[in-house]
Amino acid sequence: MNTENSRNTIIFVVITGLILILYQLFVLEPQAQQRRAAQAEQAAVAAATGLPVGEDAPTAGSGLITDRAQALAASARVPIETPTLSGSLSLLGGRVDDLFLSNYRQTLDADSPPVELFRPQGMEHAFFAQFGWTAQNIPGGVPGPNTVWRLTSGERLTPETPITLTWDNGQGLRFTREVSVDDQYVFTVRDTVANLSAQPVTLAPYGLVERDGIPSDLGKQFILHEGAIGTFVDGDRATTRQIKYGDWAKRPREEFTSTGGWLGVTDKYWLAAILPDQADEVTGVVTMRGEAGTGVYRTRLQSEAVTINPGRQVTETQHLFAGAKRNEILSAYEDSLGLPRFIYAIDWGMFWFLTRPIFLTVEFFFGILGNFGLAILALTVVVKLIMFPLANKAYESLSKMRTLAPKMEEIKKKHGADPQKQQQEMMALYQREKINPLAGCLPILVQIPVFYALYKVLFVTIEMRHAPFFGWIQDLSARDPSNIWNLFGLIPWNPDSAPLIGGLIGSAATGGFTLGLSILAIVYGLTMWLQQAMNPPAPDPVQRQIFSLMPILFTFIMAPFAAGLLIYWTWNNILSILQQYFIMHRFKAENPIDDFIAKVKARTASKKA
Repeated sequence: MNTENSRNTIIFVVITGLILILYQLFVLEPQAQQRRAAQAEQAAVAAATGLPVGEDAPTAGSGLITDRAQALAASARVPIETPTLSGSLSLLGGRVDDLFLSNYRQTLDADSPPVELFRPQGMEHAFFAQFGWTAQNIPGGVPGPNTVWRLTSGERLTPETPITLTWDNGQGLRFTREVSVDDQYVFTVRDTVANLSAQPVTLAPYGLVERDGIPSDLGKQFILHEGAIGTFVDGDRATTRQIKYGDWAKRPREEFTSTGGWLGVTDKYWLAAILPDQADEVTGVVTMRGEAGTGVYRTRLQSEAVTINPGRQVTETQHLFAGAKRNEILSAYEDSLGLPRFIYAIDWGMFWFLTRPIFLTVEFFFGILGNFGLAILALTVVVKLIMFPLANKAYESLSKMRTLAPKMEEIKKKHGADPQKQQQEMMALYQREKINPLAGCLPILVQIPVFYALYKVLFVTIEMRHAPFFGWIQDLSARDPSNIWNLFGLIPWNPDSAPLIGGLIGSAATGGFTLGLSILAIVYGLTMWLQQAMNPPAPDPVQRQIFSLMPILFTFIMAPFAAGLLIYWTWNNILSILQQYFIMHRFKAENPIDDFIAKVKARTASKKA
């Protein structure tokens, strides 16, 4: 490498470091301060009201109801009790607006409250689903958001006991709504309108999901979609559309037409979506009114209008999915209800052709091993076996280069003053020995898409949420909680709240950074150092210095990532080291493992002597 290239390398490293420091100071640190302020405000509200601090906990000073019991008492309600859901349905508007996911907790604590999905109107970040009819110039009108329905059948909504609601407009139209729920996450709403008047009427059924404002922890992840989502069908083609909250505010109204399909609002792990009859011609409308972040975000599906002649009645059936985005559950509903691309409610990303197979592979091994951490280890072995031939050739080239180190040093000494001649002689040596100097990069380059796909899987799939490994690692989707600054728990002090060395500045998904090294991060760094030490040294001194710093740099870069990713990459490094060691041993190439073993034997022999 000539002096010009060395200078450019140094300039590149310095500029990169400056960019990281500036990004830390002016982007990530202000974001962290905002999050800490929001968390403190939520904690104050929780202390004052007795409400748990959850993902959507209300903030102080909003002027809205902060007492959930008060909000629920504003209307008569029907309890909802299923194996997976709990809450209530409001008779005011017939809304499903009070819903908790019984099988999921907000945190790992045993006494942590269940995850809240829907929240009643009147509270900040209200979130609910509503069904109804639209019509024009109908005497007596149609039921709307302020209509008080009458409960005529059933006392509580369970999978075994549906309920029936009725409302009469006093002008010859009688509305009957039967609501049922299965043992997972789908409500079925069957609306019947009987025309007892002397005139025909024309009505159009609709279903909507509405969220008031964006909770502080939503809509800010670069790698994840949160916001409006739906699949629309045109002929034989089904297209899934995603609208992030930021784009939603910039384009406050969008319309789509479809035959069937579905539309709703998605969070990282949860989904609320309207599922119409798949034979219906529907119009999807995505709207936002008010200020960005605090306005009303609504997704609405409206079916074609139907005319009801005197003495006749019509029945329209719609469904509501309100629950966790588990792959097998979405897949089952996709089949049973004929929903197009419903499994893509999970944000598999643009590399879905890698992400989904990797998830399914991990899930397959989980079914055998019963632990997602072990399943990730098994996935790593599968990937290594697939790439074994490629890696073998790469490590053979690296081993040959290491044995040729003396000849390469001779060329450098002989042609040190002529970099071009030195390069020509090096290439000639590679050709004679049938060595590809770039072969060592191939296994790493091929691993990058797999690494990204596993990162995506750990980040977006609820199956990985709160999934334990062993020991102190109780959530593979979160960073390793151990920290070097309290000697990994030996010192009774929690450094999480300490700036930089504790809590993550930013997030791993958005380039967060921390100096708080965990056990997994350190083990990863050691395996990376050993693997790099087994490679032939770079011919240029500047390159050697940069490469020697890479394990340290990547140890800090990888520290904030999910524990599952560090387990994968560390185990991958260990397998690579073993494979490379046996190949180097076969080629009789010098390697640090043999050197270490030789030193241990020499020390043992000297002690015996």
